[in-house]
Amino acid sequence: MGVRHGFGLWLQPITQAQGWTRESFSLALAVQNLSWGVVGIFAGMAADRFGAMRVLAGGALLYALGLIGMAWTTSPLAFTLTTGVLIGAAQAGTTYAVIYGVIGRQIPAEQRSWAMGVAAAAGSFGQFLMVPLEGWLISTLGWQNALITLAAAVLLIMPLARGLREPGFIGGQTVAREQTILQALKEAMQYRSFQLLMAGYFVCGFQVVFIGVHMPSYLKDNGLSPQVASYALALIGLFNVIGTYAAGVLGQQMPKRYILAFIYMGRAIAISVFLLVPLSPTSVYIFSGVMGLLWLSTIPPTNATVAQIFGVAHMSMLGGFVFFSHQIGSFMGVWLGGYLYDHTGSYDIVWYLAIALGVFATLINLPVRETPIERGPQRMAGVAA
Repeated sequence: MGVRHGFGLWLQPITQAQGWTRESFSLALAVQNLSWGVVGIFAGMAADRFGAMRVLAGGALLYALGLIGMAWTTSPLAFTLTTGVLIGAAQAGTTYAVIYGVIGRQIPAEQRSWAMGVAAAAGSFGQFLMVPLEGWLISTLGWQNALITLAAAVLLIMPLARGLREPGFIGGQTVAREQTILQALKEAMQYRSFQLLMAGYFVCGFQVVFIGVHMPSYLKDNGLSPQVASYALALIGLFNVIGTYAAGVLGQQMPKRYILAFIYMGRAIAISVFLLVPLSPTSVYIFSGVMGLLWLSTIPPTNATVAQIFGVAHMSMLGGFVFFSHQIGSFMGVWLGGYLYDHTGSYDIVWYLAIALGVFATLINLPVRETPIERGPQRMAGVAA
C-alpha cells in the first residue's frame, strides 16, 4: 500500500520528461484504480477458493512487472496498459480484499473490527514510510531508477505471503459454504444496506485518490516546494495509522454506520476549511493531519459491516465488489482532476465536488442496517431461484 500512495510524486517528472499532459498521466492512474476494482472481484473469489497466499504471490509478480513498465514505456497507451491495467491488477491481489478475507475467516467476530483496524493501520504506516522514501529516490536516482528500485522491493510480498497460509486451503480444499458464489452475490446485491455501503465507498475513492494524486501538483502550482507535498502525504499516512486503528476499535463498541457518517462529514468540513484559509506549509500540514485521521478509516467499519451482515464465507468476494465501487469513485476523482485542470487551469471544481460528495455519503450511511441477514429455508430457496 505504501508504494501506490506515492504515485502522485511522479506526475510532474513523467509528464515533463515525456511531454504529456496531466490528463494522460491521470487517465493511466484512473484506469489503474478501475482495474484494481474489476480484478479485485476475481482476486477475492480466488482468495476465497484457493487461499490468500497464492493470490498474493501472483499479485506481487504483476506489481514488479507493472512498475518496470511504468519506468520504460514511452507512449501514453503503453503507459496506461502498464501503470494502469497491470499495476491495478497487482494491487487487487496484494491489498485489502484479500487480506481482510483472511482476517474475517481467522479472527473471532468480537475482535474482527479491531483486527481490520490493525491491518489498515499497517497499510497506512506503509504510506508514512514509503512516500518520503519515494521522493528521496526520485531526487537521488531519477524517476526511472526509482521505479525499478520499487519493483525489486515489492517482490518481498512473495515470501511474506507464506505467513498467510490458511489451514482450510491446504491441498486446495475449502471450507464448507451454504451458498454458491452466485447465490451470495445475488443476496448482497439485492440488500439495501449493501447498496448504501457501495455508494458511500464510491465517495471515499473519489476523495482520497483525487487528493493523493493531485495535491502535490496543486501545491506546486501554488508556489510550495515538492518537499511540502512529500511531507503532507507522509503526514496523511502517519495520522491514518491512528485513524484506522481507532475506527477499528470503535467499530467493536458502537454502530459502524455512525463512524462512517462522522468520517465523511469530517472530510467535507476539512476540505472546506482548507480551501478557505490562506495556503501555507502550516495549513497544508494541519489539513494533512486531519485528513489522515479520516483517510482510510472507512475501511475497517465498512468491511466489518459486510462480514457482520453476510458472514465470512464469501467475504473476499463481497469485499471486492464493495471495493469496486470505491475504485469507480477513484477513477472519477483522479481523471476529473486531470481533465478539468487541463480545461480550466484549476482544480477548484473537483474540490467542490469532493465536499458535496462528503455530505452525500454522510446521509446515505446513516440508514445502513448492521444486523446479520436472516437466511431461513424460504429465503435461501428464493436466492437460489
